[in-house]
Amino acid sequence: MSGQIDAKLKELGITLPTPPKPVASYVPYVVSGNLVFVSGQITLGPNGLEYVGRVGREFTVDQGKEAARLCAINLIAQLRDACGGNLERLKRVVKVTGFVNAHEGFGQHPEVINGASDLFVAVFGDKGRHARAAVGAGSLPRNVAVEVEAIFEIA
Repeated sequence: MSGQIDAKLKELGITLPTPPKPVASYVPYVVSGNLVFVSGQITLGPNGLEYVGRVGREFTVDQGKEAARLCAINLIAQLRDACGGNLERLKRVVKVTGFVNAHEGFGQHPEVINGASDLFVAVFGDKGRHARAAVGAGSLPRNVAVEVEAIFEIA
């Protein structure tokens, strides 16, 4: 099914991946009422894990933003799956929580997670504006630079 959101993704040059299966004892998303809770998505790209390392050491803030953007693409892919392929069901991005695998003393977590937030607004317009937390972490799964989770409201 295609619509305005699919057209916007195409305009931005984004091809959504097939959502990966979980690697542990959890599900990729839970639909409860009109909310979709998507599990944390990491920097899994077409060639496997990308952005492995710490922001502020192996990666710059701008590279961290690109890592967060990749996580957001994976979140949208999971959302599409939860919506039966119809992203037009999205009413709003409600809450985003981003985790940054940060080098000691790093303090630009919000700037990094803007990579995800900015993509949601670019793709969904005003429906992409959301509440948010940006948190620094001493490590993340598979030593990736960023992990992002989100809550979406759907029709």
